[in-house]
Amino acid sequence: MRTRPTLTWTDSSAELPRTTSLAEVVDVVGRGRVAVLSGAGISTESGIPDYRGDGGSLRRHTPMTYDDFVASEHGRRRYWARSHVGWRTIARAAPNDGHRAVAELQKRGLLTGVITQNVDGLHQAGGATDVIELHGSLDRVICLGCRQTSARDELDRRLHAANPHFGGVATRINPDGDVELDEQVVAGFALVDCVGCDAGVLKPDVVFFGENVPRPRVEQCYQLVDDSDALLVLGSSLTVMSGLRFVRHAARAGKPVLIINKGRTRGDKEATVRVDRPLGEALTELVRSV
Repeated sequence: MRTRPTLTWTDSSAELPRTTSLAEVVDVVGRGRVAVLSGAGISTESGIPDYRGDGGSLRRHTPMTYDDFVASEHGRRRYWARSHVGWRTIARAAPNDGHRAVAELQKRGLLTGVITQNVDGLHQAGGATDVIELHGSLDRVICLGCRQTSARDELDRRLHAANPHFGGVATRINPDGDVELDEQVVAGFALVDCVGCDAGVLKPDVVFFGENVPRPRVEQCYQLVDDSDALLVLGSSLTVMSGLRFVRHAARAGKPVLIINKGRTRGDKEATVRVDRPLGEALTELVRSV
């Protein structure tokens, strides 16, 4: 039985007020030394859905978990067949106004760094540099045996060669690159092993549900927050502790926490201001105003 990852959280407190005004965000960001924490909401305008929004993919499908992936060849075949189709869509996705705005703020020297929970690489494609990929990236593959990493494009070519007549067609893309495929199509998909050790199991270099973020990466994020004067959260519901811990860390240190997101977040109680607006529009205005 696959366990559904957390869709939402229980909060008995009254909903906190939100605004559409960026005045307070402009004031704080304009002073500089701001760390950014982004989530799936910043990539929805690039055609990649989020997990937990009103149309979030977790309402329709259960993504691969780490336990399922390592436990059986069937689970790995299901993942790679579906991801083989979905990767083409992820690879073609283009950065949107929100990604470009973050890169511009960084270029102006207003940001100390960017932490993203996304695995799509769109911050870097939009011009941002030194991005901490909290959950890894779909454009890399890692061997669970020898730990060698390689490019996803290379694996894509090998999988194509091993499955020349594969007929999978994407009907709906999910944030992790997964798509919906008929089980009969999945059953005929051939897997390939690591070329470095000849037998190792290949996994995308991303943190699956149920898997821990590497501790050194977590510490790097904490250090970035410590070195900053404020934290700007963009397009994340903060439902899971993976990102929420940095919001709580900043709030405990007395630093402003600014949230721009569509709808409530689990970090609203820690926020100095909560702006409810689409990311591309809001961040474009922010760049014009600072």
